[in-house]
Amino acid sequence: MKGYLRQLVGETAPQHGRNAVREYLQARILEELMRAGAMSPLAFMGGTALRFLYFTRRYSEDLDFSLEGSHEDYDLDRWIQAITRRFRREAYDVGHTVRRQGAVHRVSIKFPGVLHEIGLSPHSGETLAIKVEIDTNPPAGAVTESSRVNRHVTLRLHHHDKASLLAGKLLAVLNRQWAKGRDYHDLAWYLGRVDWPEPNLEMLNNGMAQLGGGAERLTRDSWREHVATRVAGVSWKTVASDIERFVEDRHDALDKHELLTLLRGVSPVS
Repeated sequence: MKGYLRQLVGETAPQHGRNAVREYLQARILEELMRAGAMSPLAFMGGTALRFLYFTRRYSEDLDFSLEGSHEDYDLDRWIQAITRRFRREAYDVGHTVRRQGAVHRVSIKFPGVLHEIGLSPHSGETLAIKVEIDTNPPAGAVTESSRVNRHVTLRLHHHDKASLLAGKLLAVLNRQWAKGRDYHDLAWYLGRVDWPEPNLEMLNNGMAQLGGGAERLTRDSWREHVATRVAGVSWKTVASDIERFVEDRHDALDKHELLTLLRGVSPVS
């Protein structure tokens, strides 16, 4: 499999190569989670889900999941052991750390030396880490579905449906304490799809209440202006700096005016 990685990277620029390697390892982790049965209680969500399911033009760092099934079926330690065992069989040096603080469980699956081994880093000790985050107490109301995806490997993914994916992104935009450029890039992508449904308002409002987002319930008529107020107040320099290394093409960069225009109801281009 490392030979495949070398072919994948080829003569690409180092940053693109690092993104491609990370995405391949993400696909392999998803494959092992599927084999271990984790894709029944867990639902894939977030920016990486958007890329795998709908082929957006930006790379992503984290694998985000929501525990939509029974807590009795949640077996994080067994799933992580299955992942590390698989990679070790293929001669990867792999380790992991797990943090269970509050409802969100965070796993870092670490691949020391892999970037050096395939020629992307001069430092033999440099580690590439894939982060996995699982919300074990997600807001109620999400709707899930399953899709078959071919990305490096064949995957059958259990994931939030379109309306719930958008609701999850709005929760990130409205409640994250810092401006994460990837959130705004993804939001513009959602708003630019003429066939994308309105957000799952039940999930969105439950999430806002859970995170202490105030008593005002968002409606089909009010959510866009609420989000636009948030967007208008962020530092766009911070947003642009964050997204720069993840877009496939620098021409995919986003500006604040474009996003506010989409939020305020100007007809998007499909």
